[in-house]
Amino acid sequence: MPSSNGSHPNPEDGLQVHGLTKRFGSTVAVDDLHFDARAGEILALLGPNGAGKTTTLLCLAGLLRPNAGQMRWQRTLLGPQRGRMMALIPETPEVYEGLTVWEHMVFVARSCRLGNGWEARAEYLLERLAIEDRRDTLGAALSKGMRQKLLIACAAVAATPVLLLDEPMIGLDPQGQRELRRLLLEVRSEGAAVIVSTHLLEYVDTFADRLLILKEGRAQALGTIAELRGTLGDQSLEELFFRITE
Repeated sequence: MPSSNGSHPNPEDGLQVHGLTKRFGSTVAVDDLHFDARAGEILALLGPNGAGKTTTLLCLAGLLRPNAGQMRWQRTLLGPQRGRMMALIPETPEVYEGLTVWEHMVFVARSCRLGNGWEARAEYLLERLAIEDRRDTLGAALSKGMRQKLLIACAAVAATPVLLLDEPMIGLDPQGQRELRRLLLEVRSEGAAVIVSTHLLEYVDTFADRLLILKEGRAQALGTIAELRGTLGDQSLEELFFRITE
């Protein structure tokens, strides 16, 4: 799937990951991983349990220190500014229990030093995700699905160049899943590099431009669904996934 303007994103105009390795004692969770996540593209990160998907995202976000590897954004080696370059929505949605929904948006706006107009964008996102009626609700009173929606709204209003999502569909109702897919496509069209880890294969071809399939911390396949089918035969995504990972 090309980007929204019909062009194919340049690999150098985005996030490049070279030799990413993370060990926990004698266990190698991510093993010499090389890939790129291009600006204006959604990369789906797939793999069975224990494949290293979450560890990869945590390393990218700076929440885990890798044992080896480099990460660059548009030819610039990532450093202290990584926190402003990337936003991570974790699988377990943790929010500030003492802040209201709207105070979360204010916190993000001030932390990211957003300019004028962020309030309108924040209002729009809360309405899109059907949580505008929870504007004054404390984080402690939100359900898991509502917390997930709030984190999605926070990440979208921050408009970081790289957006990382770990199993974002889990906990969302069907309407929330539909709106999330639409928002991902919007964020992509605005030029962000988006990486989505998911087990829900039935949704992948509705938003992903390329796939990165992991097994035991190593890359097994990287490309579009069409490219993988061209290599392995015309099969469903589920059949491709199992053929690659089993």
